[in-house]
Order: sequence, then structure tokens, then C-alpha cells
Amino acid sequence: MQENINVVVIGGGYSGVMAANRLTQSADVTVTLVNPRPDFVERVRLHQLVGHTHTAVRAFRDVLSERVRLVVDAVTRIDAAARAVELASGATMAYDHLVYAVGSDSAPAHVPGAAEYAHPTASLEDARKLRAVVDRSPAPAPITVVGGGPLGIEMAAELAEGGRAVTLVCGEQLGPYLHPSGRRSVASGLARLGVRVLDGPGAKVAEVTAESVRLADGRELESAVTIWAAGFAASGLAARSGLRTDAAGRLLVDETLTSVDDARIVATGDAAAPSGLPLRMSCQAALPLGSHAADTILSRISGEQPAEFTRGIAAMCVSLGRRAGVFQLARFDDTAMRLHVPGRLGAVLKEAACASPIDQLAKEARKPGSHSWIVKDSKRGERVAAQRAAGLAVAERAG
Repeated sequence: MQENINVVVIGGGYSGVMAANRLTQSADVTVTLVNPRPDFVERVRLHQLVGHTHTAVRAFRDVLSERVRLVVDAVTRIDAAARAVELASGATMAYDHLVYAVGSDSAPAHVPGAAEYAHPTASLEDARKLRAVVDRSPAPAPITVVGGGPLGIEMAAELAEGGRAVTLVCGEQLGPYLHPSGRRSVASGLARLGVRVLDGPGAKVAEVTAESVRLADGRELESAVTIWAAGFAASGLAARSGLRTDAAGRLLVDETLTSVDDARIVATGDAAAPSGLPLRMSCQAALPLGSHAADTILSRISGEQPAEFTRGIAAMCVSLGRRAGVFQLARFDDTAMRLHVPGRLGAVLKEAACASPIDQLAKEARKPGSHSWIVKDSKRGERVAAQRAAGLAVAERAG
């Protein structure tokens, strides 16, 4: 192994910090983490920040190895040919290997008025601004949350538990990921909190104004504060840098998480699309993806063939305020099953799921290489093969 190998990690979220910590197990590797904020954001708690039940922020010293150099800056462009990244400060940073862990942001709201009048929720800055807006609004003022996924559900529940009048606009379905039995538990929990849930074909948002939300079926909802929680999209950094991405902006990588354009670049977390079949954007997927990205680089440095990613995720948990939740079990290929844990025990499991990543990152910082993941997706190889076969068939027809 050559000495003084510089690895730059772009992004200090769950996946980026896991990768950075794990890379320090090699004494010959110098690791630099570039992140736009000086603190670690517990993104899974941003709805709690809005509801004044958690700060959603930790000091990096709690989760990041002392051997990792933290640079507070933003990467504006990757120059793969020169093996360097350009920073917002004007500086340039060279690398031997790069970890692309930029995460995701709120999905663009392609609805008239949404960009002007709806408040996004995906970042720390978004959540802080939203909290101030909610705090300024009178307690009885109607609040509309748009998005029936985990973020929308948790935001609606958190605000309703705090005494706010909340309507959750789901579009077609509440909790699309959930098994019908888990969905019924979530619906019951929201009803107990007084959340009005609108779903079905007509419950798509057609327009947002300063004081209302208009639905596709013509209904108009009074809304003093409209919150946009309708999904995530990857950063545009890879595409701006001339690297190939999927339709959602994730970097296209193979099953070792290596960029299809450059063997010196690996991607992880929400920013990675291995074989065009990305894992669900989630904290749960971020940790095994982060450790695998580090292992790929360490293998390549050692002259060994990196292993393919075979890990899976087998649950999703949703909080319904501080006193209830639903812990949805899933098969190892991340498809929900009937089994779920509702109510108070669901809330306990949800809180444990939020605290566990911090503990895992801190342990990896102390003992790099210790992180393990027991869930294996044995069917991923079959799905990848089917995806490749379909792609070849399309190419042959086009030819």
C-alpha cells in the first residue's frame, strides 16, 4: 500500500461520517470530510426541531473520528480528470479517492405556487425557518402538510400533538411503503391526534397560494402555513460535474458503489444508484452503504477486488408524536410485511432507531472497521441481473 493516500468525503451526513470513520482503520490514509455545516445534523429528527422537542443537531466530535479532518465548506464542482474538488470558498482540494455522500434535498415542487408559498422541510435550514413560521402563526391557524410518506406523517403528528390544527394531504395514498395493516395503524394514530387525512385520486395538490391549498378535485383548503414534505431528490453536484446520474440525480455506480465513469469515485447513501437500483433513501440504508463505500476504497488501495453490495434493510419506523409510533417490519428486500408494532411500543422502537445511528457512528469512530450489518438481501443479485437483461434487450431493439 502506498503512503499518504488522500481520501476526500463530500458530505457529513450518516453515510459520509460512517465512511470517513471506517477509512481511518488504515494508517496510510488521510481522510478529509467536507461539509457545509460545522455540526452533524440528525436529519431523522428535523420534524422534532419544528415541534420544539429536539434540536436535531450534534457536535461532530460526538460522531466523527479525531483522525478525520473536518473542512466546513461546500463543494461546487468535481474535476474528475484532475482528481480535485472545487469549493465555494474558492479553494481547490486534491484527492486520490473520493466518497460522494452529498445526500438529498426536498424534491422540486412542480405545482403552481408551491415554490413561493410552501415551506420545504428536508434540511436543517429549512426546518429552522419553518419552526419560526409556525411559531409566528396563531395556535388555531390551519396548517397543511403535503406528502403522505414518513416525513409528512411525522411532521403532521408532531405539530398536531403540540396543539396545532393539521391537515395531511397525501395524494393517492397514506404511507405508500406501509403494509395495509401498518397503514391502518398510522391512520388510527393520526386520527387520535386530530389530524385530518386526505388521500385518494382527488387529493393531489393542484395549486398553493399564500392562504390556501387547492386540490385536483377542486376542493380548497384554508392554510395559514403550508409545509412541503413530498419526497426527496439527490443533489445536482454529480450532473454539474459531468458524471452520469439516474433520473433522480443519484450518481450511477456499480455493485461495489464505484462510479461507472471513474474508479476513483465511490458514492454512498441517498446519492448512490448502484446498478440503477438504489436503496430507499433512508438513515437505515445510509450506514451499511457508508461502511461498504469505505471498504471498496480500502480494497482498491490494497490491490484487492472490492466486494459487491449485498446488504439489505428490513424495516421502516414512523413516529406519531412523542407517545406513539409504528415500527413496520419488512422482508430483507425492503418490502413491507403484515407484521408491525404500533402504539407506545412502536414509539419506543422508533426512538431507539433514531438513537442507534449516533451510537453506531461513535463506535466506528472509536473502533474503525467494527461496524457490521447482519441483514442480507439475497435476491438483489437476481434483480440486478434482470435489470441488466432488460437493458440489453432495449439496446438490441434500438440497434
